[in-house]
Amino acid sequence: MVGSHPTFNQPIHFRYINALNNQQQLITWIEQDSQLMSWLGCLETLRIPQACIGAGAIRNFVWDKLHGFEQRTPLNDVDVVYFDDTDLAAETEQHFAQLLKATLPEVPWEVVNQARVHQWYVTDRGQAVPPLQSVTDGIATWPETATCVGAYLEQEQLRIIAPHGLNDLFDLTIRHNPTRVSHASYQSRQSQKKFHLKWPKLTQAQN
Repeated sequence: MVGSHPTFNQPIHFRYINALNNQQQLITWIEQDSQLMSWLGCLETLRIPQACIGAGAIRNFVWDKLHGFEQRTPLNDVDVVYFDDTDLAAETEQHFAQLLKATLPEVPWEVVNQARVHQWYVTDRGQAVPPLQSVTDGIATWPETATCVGAYLEQEQLRIIAPHGLNDLFDLTIRHNPTRVSHASYQSRQSQKKFHLKWPKLTQAQN
């Protein structure tokens, strides 16, 4: 499932072709990467509801490729998101994380049920937000449009989730996604992440 972030100086048919090309390129790169495929295979085997690997694990992988890096940028964690609104227990997230670690203990798994994100918005931030309705709904709220990407295997077929499209990811563009992240929080995150120091070809969109 891939959307398309509009690039208004291009005709619609070029935007559509670019979106298809970006999707196919991402699928090809992931399929050729033994590490990512082993992570995705592990996830598929465990049958976690609507589960995918997303955020930095995919974003960094693409930006490393586009920069021609021979060494992969280290990850603080590998984000696994899933959706199960019938079980909002934090213990279930921990159980899935333990299963993943038992299979691939060297991977820094981080597991979050998107169906319970609204709960920790209240407890951690004192902010009431509507519950998310799916894993795609959750991915669509992440801070940068280029970060809003996930991948998963379905019957050994690689699928991509990109609710804001893949143009910003492949154009090396950092763009604020205001869906749930305020401009102040976004700016603070950019100062912390220092994306430009790791990937100097990045450009900042002026939304």
